[in-house]
Amino acid sequence: MDDTGHAVSDAGKVTPSPRPVLVGVGSGRVLGNSVLRGTDASFAEHVKELHRSLAPSESAFQLVWNHCVIVSRIAATLAQSYLARHSSGTGAPVTGPLPNPDVVRIGGLVHDIGVYRVFDEAGIDFDRNRYIFHGIEGYRILLDSGYGEDLAEFARNHTGVGITAEDVARQQLPLPAGDYSPRTIEQELVMYADKFHTKSQPPTFVSQASARHSAARFGEENAGRFDALVTRYGVPVLTALADEYGMTIR
Repeated sequence: MDDTGHAVSDAGKVTPSPRPVLVGVGSGRVLGNSVLRGTDASFAEHVKELHRSLAPSESAFQLVWNHCVIVSRIAATLAQSYLARHSSGTGAPVTGPLPNPDVVRIGGLVHDIGVYRVFDEAGIDFDRNRYIFHGIEGYRILLDSGYGEDLAEFARNHTGVGITAEDVARQQLPLPAGDYSPRTIEQELVMYADKFHTKSQPPTFVSQASARHSAARFGEENAGRFDALVTRYGVPVLTALADEYGMTIR
């Protein structure tokens, strides 16, 4: 143990302390062995520790953690706006299940945790040949860390605008056969929010037009999926966040 009470591995890395039980108010939805009742600060701190323990370098940690925090904030704002439209009855019709913003926030914090497993040997840049595996790697990390399927799927099911089993076969993607599309509205919101920020060097926010262009590179069907997400959830306002983080919007 170090002087903060954290366990230290043989390699000298700080490893996360035991996963906390969340307390407060909220849905009571089960995530692993913990019950999510609001977004508990100790849980967020534990997730941050898990990120740091996996990062091959400080720069890798800062890049991925800041991206996850930003996506979490964008996704939670989109969820709140969606709920407000439901309550007011204005704007595009709201149908189907309603999101839990607390679940969305936590899903955003973990969605890219597998990226640490696809950095190059120097721990500075991504191995582009392996980047497509970061969702599966994150899924395995979260399950191995004691979290349940609900939380782990935020990592597995956020890439692109939803990778279907047909996409895997048609594009001959090097993934195990299966569907990697969001299975809950919370997962869908995190996937969508992820399209508005990139871990490029330097990191930037992404406009609706640029996000759609990126989706269209994989076919008009992909672009159509993105358009459907825009219609359902609207477009996040990024100016204040970009100013806060000192980043541009491309």
